[in-house]
Amino acid sequence: MSRIIHRDLRAPPPVAVRAKGLWIEDDQGRRYADACGGAAVSCLGHAHPALVAAVRDQVGRLDYVHTGFFSNRPAEELARVMLTDAPAGLSHIYFVSGGSEAIEASLKIARQYFVERGEPGRTRFIARRQSYHGNTLGALSVGGNMARRALYDPILIPASLVEPCFAYRFKREDETEEEYGARAAASLEAEILRHPPGTVAAFLAETVVGATAGSVPPVPGYFRRIREICDRHGVLLILDEVMSGMGRCGTLHACTAEGIVPDILVVAKGLGAGVQPIGAMLVSEAIVDAIRDGSGAFQHGHTYLSHPVACAAALAVQRELREGGLLERVAPMGAVLADLLTERFGNHPHVGDIRGRGLFWSIELVADRATREPFDPARKLHARVREAAMARGLLVYPMGGTIDGRRGDHVTLAPPFTVTEEELAMIVERLGDAVEAALEA
Repeated sequence: MSRIIHRDLRAPPPVAVRAKGLWIEDDQGRRYADACGGAAVSCLGHAHPALVAAVRDQVGRLDYVHTGFFSNRPAEELARVMLTDAPAGLSHIYFVSGGSEAIEASLKIARQYFVERGEPGRTRFIARRQSYHGNTLGALSVGGNMARRALYDPILIPASLVEPCFAYRFKREDETEEEYGARAAASLEAEILRHPPGTVAAFLAETVVGATAGSVPPVPGYFRRIREICDRHGVLLILDEVMSGMGRCGTLHACTAEGIVPDILVVAKGLGAGVQPIGAMLVSEAIVDAIRDGSGAFQHGHTYLSHPVACAAALAVQRELREGGLLERVAPMGAVLADLLTERFGNHPHVGDIRGRGLFWSIELVADRATREPFDPARKLHARVREAAMARGLLVYPMGGTIDGRRGDHVTLAPPFTVTEEELAMIVERLGDAVEAALEA
């Protein structure tokens, strides 16, 4: 019996023993196509030789140093590479061990920025419903995944949740996408104005919504309006691209496609491709200058900041994306995946929406396609699809509570950038079989 506190204490998972490319093998010899990259993490596939070599080399050179004493070359070089083509105005970076830590750091640096500026009253954070920003208490406080918040609600910091930008579910038939985007963005301004002036610190949003609602891209113009609202009220804009960034949506940073620059940009997952745990917070020059010219130090820290091996792995990932041509593959391969999903599910009576960007796609399952009525949540259809897919040697990322934290099921795909057309066809075929099996169960 396993002594690990697994995610499900009643059903321990299979034991994985090796992985290569798209495939993971367990200790019983079963093979699984990793069509979701774990959770949009393994963007280069498993055991990529350049990443393996980078980790082996770095461990032999310098395994660990504490940032209270030293910096290290992999971290310095990774910072240079990341900031060379970062959105304009983002001038500094802070390396942590994952997305939740990076979100936590973003909340703290936003708070400290306003204190350094002489605005200590700015303590309120606003985010969106049906969002997810991580599992630490601070990150949960600004998240809109009700199922994950529920147990810890009494000990979360106060935060506000406004309307998501989710056209399939919330755009009216009499609205254009631009009109809907304006209405969704207006809920942010209304919430800012509901609080006393000078009390809201920041607004957080996933550029492309991740697993909570399932690969939901914003409508055109939405984030431009959000940027204008934040600027008008002196509120920082924090974009969470933990899942959607680092090439996953076809551009290195998903916000590039929206034509805006946040004050703080959070990345993780694909930053290190799963080879080592790493996340990062990219910060504007104005924020760094305020702290440098004030107290002189960011009042935050972790033991594994700028870990040399993690940074070396991430540096190898960035080189493969930029110099190895992998980033350029995402958009065309994403188009192939979109076509395959449309061909298989476009007329399916229980698939209401097929949505995504780049190599980040989801299907939303509905009881009635015409009315968009979801399945009874007690049925847990998303979990049934996951089980049926795994039985067919396919790993997908399912979620319930797509609409409101309780109702709605979707399944997300996030295959590696190295995936082939033949592999994509196999993934969609197995997914189709799994959906049918789950619906019949």
